[in-house]
Amino acid sequence: MTTSLLPVLVLYYSRHGSTRKLAELIAQGIESVPGCEARLRTVPAVSAVTQAIEPTVPPSGSPYVELSDLDECAGLAIGSPTRFGNMAAPMKYFLDGTSTQWLSGALAGKPACVFTSTGSLHGGQESTLLSMMIPLLHHGMLIVGLPYSEPALMTTASGGAPYGATHWAGANGKQEMTDDTRTLAIALGKRLATTALKLHTP
Repeated sequence: MTTSLLPVLVLYYSRHGSTRKLAELIAQGIESVPGCEARLRTVPAVSAVTQAIEPTVPPSGSPYVELSDLDECAGLAIGSPTRFGNMAAPMKYFLDGTSTQWLSGALAGKPACVFTSTGSLHGGQESTLLSMMIPLLHHGMLIVGLPYSEPALMTTASGGAPYGATHWAGANGKQEMTDDTRTLAIALGKRLATTALKLHTP
């Protein structure tokens, strides 16, 4: 008898790769939970130019998200780099187009978590995490964060908060992730998947 795995969506926007790396670590945490699988998806960039053309398939990395991914997921992790203490426009643009899922309650009762990367250590990590929580709460999702039972949360000097996983990427986006950052991102993915499994009713 074949048992299908519970899909947990990891949705992110990444300009220089730091947020994508966090997404991959969260996916690693999700897949460490038996019965769950991570579905990595991204969103296309947006442009202030009236005529903007994006390929229908990204040239590299994760596929673009579809609204059906939201309907099918048992849990959701969303991540974005910080833009002036807020989520980046491409993620906000995508979330603004999820009215159908809001009206149908497709995400209500499902667990969610958030993650971000910043160019500076005090570049708005926590406010960006909170900004991403707001639409998820409007969708009726259950937010999971990082508890202080994760020892790295007390010792980290590079990122991570009770609100979600973070990475201080540096001004050029090249700063390597620390062991604490990796540990906390994986722990967040594991916590999300474990919660999704407990809440899922076939």
